[in-house]
Amino acid sequence: MTAINKILATNNSFSALALRLPLGIIFAAHGAQKLFGWFGGYGLQGTGQWMESIGLGPGVLMAALSGSAEFFGGLALILGLLTRPAALVLAVTMLVAIFTVHFSNGLFMSNNGYEFGLALLAGAVSLLISGGGRASIDRLLAKH
Repeated sequence: MTAINKILATNNSFSALALRLPLGIIFAAHGAQKLFGWFGGYGLQGTGQWMESIGLGPGVLMAALSGSAEFFGGLALILGLLTRPAALVLAVTMLVAIFTVHFSNGLFMSNNGYEFGLALLAGAVSLLISGGGRASIDRLLAKH
């Protein structure tokens, strides 16, 4: 089995779809906030200034990297295209968010804790393990 076949390999279940769609929508929307200022976000400059203020510099570069990971990774999850690589990048992004922003605030979202980030991390890791599932472009590509 070639490396690309291993990346695209997935099961014949629809269960990954139930995880891919909501995660993909959430990640893409959060990335759009960072990159484009959509949905009440601050765009690259505003997000970059905030990232710089918490020690993630250069801020605009970090905003572009995290925003791109979330936006394009989210779109990839929605489509089920390169699900495993997208899930890996998103999992790493969530680990950075959890430990640089949220961990010191405790678990709960009401205190800006890591609860939501942990749920997104778990979903990304699940897709990293399972792949895109039956209703994915990955599965179609793996067949050919």
